[in-house]
Order: sequence, then structure tokens, then C-alpha cells
Amino acid sequence: MGATKAYRIALLFNANKTFDREVLGGIADYLGSTRVAWEVFLEEDFCLRLAGIGNWQGDGIIADFDDPDVAAALADCQLPVVAVGGSYAAEDQYPPNVPYVATDNFQLVKQAREHLIDVGLQRFAMFSLPEAPENRWAQEREHAFRRLMWNDRSEAEVFRGCATAPCSWDEALQGQVEWLRSLPKPIGIIAVTDARARQLLQACSMAGIAVPGEVALVGIDNDPLVRLLTPIPLTSVMHGAREMGRTAAHLLSQKLHRVRVANAPVLVPPAGIKVLASSLHQPAGHPLVMRACYYIRQHACESLKSHQVAMYLGVSRSSLEAYFRQELGCSVHDVVLRYKLEAAKAGLDSGERSIAEVALGCGFGSTQYMHLVFKRELGCTPRAYRDREFEAPQLLSANG
Repeated sequence: MGATKAYRIALLFNANKTFDREVLGGIADYLGSTRVAWEVFLEEDFCLRLAGIGNWQGDGIIADFDDPDVAAALADCQLPVVAVGGSYAAEDQYPPNVPYVATDNFQLVKQAREHLIDVGLQRFAMFSLPEAPENRWAQEREHAFRRLMWNDRSEAEVFRGCATAPCSWDEALQGQVEWLRSLPKPIGIIAVTDARARQLLQACSMAGIAVPGEVALVGIDNDPLVRLLTPIPLTSVMHGAREMGRTAAHLLSQKLHRVRVANAPVLVPPAGIKVLASSLHQPAGHPLVMRACYYIRQHACESLKSHQVAMYLGVSRSSLEAYFRQELGCSVHDVVLRYKLEAAKAGLDSGERSIAEVALGCGFGSTQYMHLVFKRELGCTPRAYRDREFEAPQLLSANG
């Protein structure tokens, strides 16, 4: 029996982006779970380069068509090509005669907005990107947001800001601060990417705007690097990018075996939403409670005590506890613990620090105490949470 033919496949992705990395992971999943034999070409530094792609002496290509240069370079390609990218409301925006696997932009935004509704918010806005050919996916997310707001007969507040660069960084942040201050509060904001959400978190900090008390924020991407750089653990909608990679690899495999493949786009829904502190808005009518929660969020991991919060606000501890019980149905200590747990979960998720380092960095004082708190509040140990040996329940709510 002859050996199975090994097809030579080029993967045109920029693996510096979380989305592209996840798509590549899905392709790897497909290769690992099937008998297909592919020799994969991918730049050694995982960057995307098109020089010489027209002379590629291979059998097929899977490529990120969100990049207009990639779509243009492959427009006349004679090899089997499968495109991956964002979805479009208008069918004529998809490339002709190419199977296309798309992340469902409408569903990404819809899931983010539904989460903000679930936490009790009634006003919504979107932080987008300047209009550009390479940002068409961002404009599609804007369109989705406007459509959802129009369906509710509500005005769609969208802010694009300016592109960020070292020379324009101060200007960009100042514009974000001015926009944030102009918005009615409380409000839920959907950022078109986690990177955009991270900028807004910085702008909120500069402006003294409480997150999530006044602004509840949701990003899109679930980018682990961004999570490490955010001052507050960021809620994010997760692409179904891994499933997209598996689907794209399957379609290309069919084309290589001369199976007829429809060129209609295949829409892949989001994989879910990772809920962390940035969106956990708790309606609080008393301004003292909002100020207290803002202060707690900033200092919870510094072994903050209830009497220190009361001292900062200039009220007695008993009065502050009474306000918390009335407005949130829980104690000041419960809210401090909630933020410490959120920070610890984010630290364990990142995998960058040991459990002992996370415990000390999040104000637990010792690994043993964090172990006790995790068991009591989450029903698992920190190690089990980090290794995902259980299905994590919802973190204790502000209702006790």
C-alpha cells in the first residue's frame, strides 16, 4: 500500500494576534484528529509576509482575509484557497468563489450587550476604531451595535477615537476621557477589541470614573496578554476561532480531494463570554456606596480592611456597613473579598505567577488563607481552579 500523499499547505496568518493564534490552534486540532498529511508552511517568526506568495509551489492555502492585502494577493490564485475572517451584513462583501469561514460579528456584539443587560444596565455605548480598509471587521461590529440599538428604539452612541501611536498617545487618551465624561452614568460600553477596552480602563482611571460602578466594560478577543496589562480584570467575549480553524482545515481537505465545496460563508458563533470584574455592575443608588466600591476596587489587593474604607470616606464603619447592607445586601468585607477573588482568578488564569505569588499579590497574606477562601467561596482549591479541574460557579454576588 502506498504512502498517503503529503499536501504542502501555506498558512497566511499573523500569529502575534490572539484571533489568528486561535485559528491556527484549530487547524492543528484538525490535523491531530484526522489522517490528513500536511506539510505546513508558516513564517518562522509567525508573522504574515506576502512576498513571493504568488510563486508558492504548494497544494493549498488557508489565509486571513481580514487583511485586504492578503485578499488582493490571492484574488487570482490558482491553488485551492480557504478564507478566514469576520462576517459581513452585506453578502457582496465576501470574496467571490472562495470558501469563507467567518466569526459572527453580530453575535459577538449581541452577547456582550446581553451580558450588560443581565447585570442591570439600560444605557449602552461602543468604543470602536477609526474607519480603515484593515478595520472593516470593526465597522461591522459597529453596524451590529447600531442594529441592536435601533431594534430597541434607542440611540447608538459610538466613539471611534483616533489611532494610537507614541506621538498621539496623550491625545488619544484625552479624547477618551472627554468622551467618557460626556456619557450618562451608569453605562455599559462594548469595546471592539480587548486592546481598545484596555485603553478605556486607563482613561477611566485618569478621569476617576468608577469601573464597574459607573462604567461597565466588555471587550472582545479574550486576549491573555491584554489581561496581564489591565488594571481591572476584563470581561471579554470569546471568538469561536478554534472552531473556525477546524472548519477551514476541513474545507481545504475536501477541496484537495476534489469534493465540491460551497462558497457560501460559514458563520461560527462566539465560544462564550468570560465574566470578570470590569462588567460586574451592581446598581447602587447611594453615591457613598459607589465611591466606596471604586476605592475598594483600587485597593482590595492591599489587604484592605473595612475600617480603612470608612476612614477614606470620612464616615463611621457602622454607617458604611448599613449603607452596604441597604444598597447591596452584603458587607464591605464581602465586596473586598469579591475583588480579591477576581484578581486571584485573573492571576491564576494568566499562568505567569505561582499560586504563592498570586496569594501575596492579591492581598491574601498566605497561600493557606487563599486556599481556605477558594474552598469556601468557589468550592475548589486554587490549584484546581488554575488547572480547570472543575466548572467554576459564579463568584459570590453583591447580594451576599
